[in-house]
Amino acid sequence: EVQLVESGGGLVQPGGSLRLSCTVFGYLYGGFCLGWFRQAPGKEREGVAVINSDGSTFYADSVKGRFTISQDNAKNTLYLLQMNSLKPEDTAMYYCAAGWVYCSGAYSPRDFGYWGQGTQVTVSS
Repeated sequence: EVQLVESGGGLVQPGGSLRLSCTVFGYLYGGFCLGWFRQAPGKEREGVAVINSDGSTFYADSVKGRFTISQDNAKNTLYLLQMNSLKPEDTAMYYCAAGWVYCSGAYSPRDFGYWGQGTQVTVSS
């Protein structure tokens, strides 16, 4: 069984930065995709960034150049989402998710079988 635990959310001013962490408990073997999704009140859950087990990454257009997804080199069970130049429209609950699928430019929350509990990110002055 795989469990995902997010941390690092909080309140930040526009233009600021936050780093979210996703710790994986259990074993993600073979080809998998780990992603960050977000959901704002009244809106559908949307993909933000994904990283495949081969290290390839894909980003939503809205966060390209501002967000970076990575795997911690020292702890291969830790995945990070570095968020820079945050905007009020980035405010949402952020979820870490994993699934045995190869993620390219198009993927769906339905492709992911494991989800964390979420961490709130609020961008406001």
